Amino acid sequence: METFEQRLTERRRDFHRNPELGFQENRTKREIARQLEALGLEVHVGAGVVGLLRNGRGNRAIALRADMDALPITETSAHGYVSKTPGVMHACGHDGHMTMLLGAAERLAETPDFDGTVVFLFQPNEEHGLGAQAMIDEGVLTRFPVEEIYAIHNLPGAPVGQVSTRSGIICNSETLFEIRVQGRGGHASMPQAGVDAITVASELVLALQTIVARKLPPAAGAVVSVTEILTDGQRNVLPGQATLKGDYRARSPEDRRAIETFMRQIADGVAAAHGVSVTVNCATEFIETINAQAPTEAVYRAGTAAGCETVRERPPMSFSEDFAHFSAAVPGCFLLMGNGETGANSQPLHASDYDFNDALLPIGARFWEELVRDRLPSREGEQ
Repeated sequence: METFEQRLTERRRDFHRNPELGFQENRTKREIARQLEALGLEVHVGAGVVGLLRNGRGNRAIALRADMDALPITETSAHGYVSKTPGVMHACGHDGHMTMLLGAAERLAETPDFDGTVVFLFQPNEEHGLGAQAMIDEGVLTRFPVEEIYAIHNLPGAPVGQVSTRSGIICNSETLFEIRVQGRGGHASMPQAGVDAITVASELVLALQTIVARKLPPAAGAVVSVTEILTDGQRNVLPGQATLKGDYRARSPEDRRAIETFMRQIADGVAAAHGVSVTVNCATEFIETINAQAPTEAVYRAGTAAGCETVRERPPMSFSEDFAHFSAAVPGCFLLMGNGETGANSQPLHASDYDFNDALLPIGARFWEELVRDRLPSREGEQ
């Protein structure tokens, strides 16, 4: 007879074989809805999937979130359940996040030893920071109001099942930027006759690195990264146009706004120095993820009850998380759970040979169970 652990492993590997990009998670949503309905949950399908599990007479409700989308990465793993979709891969562990939450739904449906409502949220398009807001815009938090919301993300390189989080800031914001330089192209042999846009762009790249640790404190946790330079130049043609693209990350709205201000000041100064036009556009898709105190303390208790090593007040993570939009609307906690210290389980998130650790699946499901019992305790003598 198939065990709970074997069932979770097969579910996770099925998700891994069939990854889908953000807002394209059609098969994934159908499979999640099918499994939740088989457990007797009330299911609603929209941008994501919502499962409702009610027990007792309590009117309290909490939400547990898992993300569903994969990444546009070609998998290089050699195991027996590699992605069947060319160029798409679960390289961030969302296959495991979904499976742990489904496992918790199964256990809680079998033994509903809590009082209230558990709202299981399966969110699309976390990777681009658009899925949580899409569900909020659909009215998920008004149709299914909750007092608190929680999410797990696996952490490669940490011991299997280790729970770590902190109150306050836990993940940075991410703002995408695009800086366009309009110079005057010309012949590569006569650079003095034009205004070489790529030279101006290169000066901007270096100048932008003075924002962190020169204009913001080194301990602010901010990062400014230029990731692309695009020009209209050729082998012997100096470019008249150049575009810089990248992102910056911050741990507070104040620092986020300050970085944009400094970026525009630098762009204006370099433009004036070279007599060119420079325009700056910024778009924040991921806001800062903030953990509330009471939900964070509940996570510590649930981690201990589940037998997990529990790390309090871990340093903030520099990556960004779409859960921020949920925790800005409802008090919540985003936590990290160790994925393992060796092999594919320890490879960086988004690596083409990363793999979620199947040994973590029952641990994560157990953690969710303990959290529900902590936040929605049964009334004495009732089931």
